[in-house]
Amino acid sequence: MTVLTVPLQDAPRTASQAACHAVVPVIVNVMICDDSAVIRRAIAGVLDADPGIKVVAQVANGRQAIDELRRTAVDVVILDIEMPVLDGLSALPLLLRADPALRVIMSSSLTTRGAGIALRALRLGAADYIPKPSAMNLTGDSPFQRELVEKVKGLAMQRRRMRGVPAAPSAPAVAARPVPRGMPRLLAIGSSTGGPQALFTLFQGLGRAVPVPIVVTQHMPPAFTPILADHISRLGGARCTEAMDGEPLEAGRVYLAPGDRHFLIEAAGSLFRARLTSDPPENFCRPAVDPMLRSASAAAGGRVLVAMLTGMGQDGLLGTRAVVEAGGAAVAQDEATSVVWGMPGAIARAGLCHAILPLPSIAAKLLELLRKSPS
Repeated sequence: MTVLTVPLQDAPRTASQAACHAVVPVIVNVMICDDSAVIRRAIAGVLDADPGIKVVAQVANGRQAIDELRRTAVDVVILDIEMPVLDGLSALPLLLRADPALRVIMSSSLTTRGAGIALRALRLGAADYIPKPSAMNLTGDSPFQRELVEKVKGLAMQRRRMRGVPAAPSAPAVAARPVPRGMPRLLAIGSSTGGPQALFTLFQGLGRAVPVPIVVTQHMPPAFTPILADHISRLGGARCTEAMDGEPLEAGRVYLAPGDRHFLIEAAGSLFRARLTSDPPENFCRPAVDPMLRSASAAAGGRVLVAMLTGMGQDGLLGTRAVVEAGGAAVAQDEATSVVWGMPGAIARAGLCHAILPLPSIAAKLLELLRKSPS
């Protein structure tokens, strides 16, 4: 049995874990670039409330951001898309040219146009995106605030790993499970924070050679999921579309959970079909990974291969357990290449993984498991 070292980071939030994280003296320097002074102040208020984050600059357009980067040490930039003088999409390559390790989060409106530009920016080198904040999601301990802080901290740690800064000490090693003998009938992928970039990398590696249907749940608003599906299709591999209620699932195709709908898998004779529901959120999410995995396991008699990618929280843990206990297999992205090692870390710590790999190695492992049974 192979033993893999799994660092303990970004575990599900508890008081004791929060206390452990609080002792690590890491300060993240952030620049906010938005032409709205109200938005700049609102985002700065959320970030400055965290003792591990320092807003070191606030600027009103891309040109000012480039000038500020020349004189201020910055780990993460939150970059608006539509601004005067120099917009975010035009400023992005110039910022990355000035500092190739800079982590840029695009700030996008929840519209089809905003989603399209934000995901195009991811293809051009942006690290992630956030929806533009509203008065509603800036009050109390809102999901927006938690997501923003998690992304900023996760991307800053990713930047430091890129620059060779030593990581936190690892947790005790976790033993990888032996791979089941049954050939998978479905490939099921879960992702959240940092997921779009991870999905782009994964599907470029998978190409057109996947011999089973591929189902994906990425935590994402409704305006973004059709654009994400289109971007995945444009990578030159398998065709990706939003899943439609009742449609049959074909081998070699990718089906993405639509925003705000749970994506379930049903048996249809020897094949499968999609079922979309508006059932209550699970793990504070809709779509959520757990219902997709539970239903996939039931429909395929456990013959499901799970790939758990970067993401906040532990959505997918219970679903992966159902898959593995029924005879399926699971592969998790490792901590070093994850923006937030929450979802993959949860299944790794639970002992559910058959492999824990850096993102660039996951596609080859999935293809290996899909093409042959272990001896």
